[in-house]
Amino acid sequence: MTNVTGIQALSGQWQMLCQQEPKLRIRDAALRLGVSEGELLTTRIGQNPSVGRVVRLEGDFKRLLRDIELLGEVMALTRNDAMVHEKTGQYQGLTVNGNMGLALGVIDLRIFFSRFVHGFAVEDVAAETTAGVRRSLQFFNAQGDAIHKIYLTDASDLDQYFQLLERFQSTAQTPGMVVEPAPAANDAAPLPDLDVTALRQDWSALQDVHHFQALLKKYGLSRIAAYDVIGTEYARALAPDAFVAALEMARDVGLSIMLFVGSDGVIQIHTGPVINLVRTGEWFNILDDTFSLHARLTLIDQIWLVRKPTVDGIVSSLELYDQEGNQLALMFGERKNGQQELAGWRFVLDELQQQYVLEQEGVA
Repeated sequence: MTNVTGIQALSGQWQMLCQQEPKLRIRDAALRLGVSEGELLTTRIGQNPSVGRVVRLEGDFKRLLRDIELLGEVMALTRNDAMVHEKTGQYQGLTVNGNMGLALGVIDLRIFFSRFVHGFAVEDVAAETTAGVRRSLQFFNAQGDAIHKIYLTDASDLDQYFQLLERFQSTAQTPGMVVEPAPAANDAAPLPDLDVTALRQDWSALQDVHHFQALLKKYGLSRIAAYDVIGTEYARALAPDAFVAALEMARDVGLSIMLFVGSDGVIQIHTGPVINLVRTGEWFNILDDTFSLHARLTLIDQIWLVRKPTVDGIVSSLELYDQEGNQLALMFGERKNGQQELAGWRFVLDELQQQYVLEQEGVA
């Protein structure tokens, strides 16, 4: 969006929505107004700072993400339509290999920097913080969709934050964002003469869970298409209620789990127990001290219990998908390379399989 009149009109529409619904989040407001979140956010660049300010960032976002460690404690947020994953801690030892980034501390991330097209520093007037201002760094893809947000906490180093802004602030502080259309869907379709026997043999021969994507590519399959044909030894469809049941059982037995949630540009991982589980309408929430998950249950369409052979034995996961087949979240028992998966995790999965399994057609 580059037209000044259009930007002013959009800004006015957003302001009116906020007056009518003070708690309306920008993502939901953008959906109502038919624009991307990034387009809506940039209407505030150069506007009245009394309601907060938005500063456009530029430069090497890989360097910027490495420098986040200097801020100390922050809250990292990664989300998709159904899952909001929030983790509080410090970015530590971020490494970059080409366009891939890896953080393995309390804040555990897999970062795809090719998706990081736009970045902003956002300051909202917010009484819920000690400073009275809620500060964040927000990153968007070419379509204007948010892919990662980093919020300062009361323990963050403000001096380092302002130094970071000096280094990465753009000289172009004009409102508006030019967005690109979403790329055409590239859904994997099965080969015309899919050899299911060969697929099962190759699946059985897997040595590492990270080799699974290559297996799908070899046979021209999406994950769900593969699960539909592989057979119940390796994939079982479960009712959507199995996700909440899995979290509740993990809490009840004190099981340490791994929860993966991805956006278009980041996969964010929590490893540890879950304790405080709360249902609020269509949302199911984990509200622990340094980790929160907000799951919109109505958008969970499919859950698959998937088993993959490795050199360490079978590794099992719960995989959540929406109606379009988009992956929403992955759940594992805590495990490191060289270790078998936890007996407690297998117990949880056995219970889920007994209570929530769905009939599958055409598989053995």
